[in-house]
Amino acid sequence: MKFISVFVKWSKMSLVLRILIGLTIGAFLGLTVPHWNGIGILGVVFVSALKAIAPVLVVTLVAASIAKAGSGLGPRFSVVISRYLLSTFIAALCAVVGSFLFPVTLQLRDVVDQAPPGDLSEVFVNLLTNMVTNPIVSISNGNYIGILFWAILIGLALKFAACSATIEMVQDFSNSLTYIVNWIIQFAPFGILGLVFTSVSESGMEVFTTYGHLVLLLVGCMLANTLIFNPLISYLMIHRNPYPLLFTCLKESGLQAFFTRSSAANIPVNMKLCQKLGLDEDFYSVSIPLGSAINMDGAAVTITVMTLAVAHTVGVDVSFASAFFLSIIATLAACGASGVAGGSLLLIPLACSFFNIGNDIAMQAVAVGFIIGVVQDSVETALNSSGDVFFTATAEYYDRMKSGKLSKSDTYSE
Repeated sequence: MKFISVFVKWSKMSLVLRILIGLTIGAFLGLTVPHWNGIGILGVVFVSALKAIAPVLVVTLVAASIAKAGSGLGPRFSVVISRYLLSTFIAALCAVVGSFLFPVTLQLRDVVDQAPPGDLSEVFVNLLTNMVTNPIVSISNGNYIGILFWAILIGLALKFAACSATIEMVQDFSNSLTYIVNWIIQFAPFGILGLVFTSVSESGMEVFTTYGHLVLLLVGCMLANTLIFNPLISYLMIHRNPYPLLFTCLKESGLQAFFTRSSAANIPVNMKLCQKLGLDEDFYSVSIPLGSAINMDGAAVTITVMTLAVAHTVGVDVSFASAFFLSIIATLAACGASGVAGGSLLLIPLACSFFNIGNDIAMQAVAVGFIIGVVQDSVETALNSSGDVFFTATAEYYDRMKSGKLSKSDTYSE
């Protein structure tokens, strides 16, 4: 009976508070008993479960949403896509300015033996190839570009064929999957305990001392974009205080994404947050998976900062005009990062080639990226994923404002 009462009290506690408790315990155990490797399996199970259910949930949600969608969603999608891309470009520009104000040099020694994309055209080829990959293979491999492509086609086919019974069946299936996701999310405190334990026991605090300057520059640029420029974009659209929404997104989406380090695994979390915010499911069930593929502020910062760090190290004279063009390259490349093994890091040699920096030198910067990845990738994923909800909500509130339906009870209330 005592165990049951403790369990009931634990379940009624705020999920964020439970996550913070798991975080604290995981860090403590990682520092004190790093040899207890079995604790880390909690994190592996949690992330694996989310990654397993997310592709199936996304394909059913998107297909059902497209099939049921009315004609009024088109303007919202154009708004949210343009804001995703604008935010990514501003993030790259912010990284350029930060790199000029606080230049970083690297100790380039080890070379990573991996094959990065050769040029920008190869990024687009990979993107198109992933798009038309077999849908079953896309679901099993977590290829969200392919999942979105086929889900949209299936939804359109159901809509034009007027298969009302099938649409309802797909909707019921996606609702059932949503319940499963909610059950998995309740396991988050234990999963994050395991993830934090693994990170602390393996890396300790060394990453903050050896590459502290580089980590501060990367995180500083990402935070500047998230805390200043993204809210500014939202304010110019809505003309209301965007920070209540921003902090809600960072707390309820960014916190979990920081530890899972996977935008794909965080899609169900973002879906639940959009539902909590009272957003239109037909809209967010498409915009959230889409954002995980093209809303890549952190990736653009990483590509730009690391490339300019290499340029500073080897003595390349970078003009503002060339740095501005690098921002465009980083924006386009970042949108293809989700389908590339190693994420944004393996796109660094592509950007370095713009300054005629050889692949051997550029790949050494990739090696440095993997060393600081425990911080860089965590912050990058947290800000990218929370931004998906932020701009989805902004686009919907903008649409409500134009139609005179934005009320004071919405998240943007003063």
